[in-house]
Amino acid sequence: MPGQSRKILVVDDETHIVHVVSLKLRNAGFEVLTAADGEEAYEVACAELPDVVITDFQMPYMTGLELCVALRDNAETAHIPILMLTARGHAIDESELAKTNILGVLSKPFSPREVLMRVTELLGQDGAGTASEAEAA
Repeated sequence: MPGQSRKILVVDDETHIVHVVSLKLRNAGFEVLTAADGEEAYEVACAELPDVVITDFQMPYMTGLELCVALRDNAETAHIPILMLTARGHAIDESELAKTNILGVLSKPFSPREVLMRVTELLGQDGAGTASEAEAA
């Protein structure tokens, strides 16, 4: 259905990051799903099949990297592009990346505008976004 809202799953154990990123994405017209850790995110992703997942690297129960591997190993979620957020500027090993669908990595602190720009790129909407997406940026 044209114009249908795209779903973005935002995962971080720091609630202020989830809030700021979610607000920026909602203002751009996206439907936002949230989770506080990798296990919850995996359940939400399997149930909702978001268009993009934005996840923190370091989280309790299941790390962002473990989440990404689990999503890639599940046929229903293997196609979902992932944007990884990391507090340490932690370089993810190429062999680890190969087991995931991580298509971008942003170091914290980051700009919510940069997150929106990267999500738009992952969705292939460069220059083709809606007016509200352009205004939100």
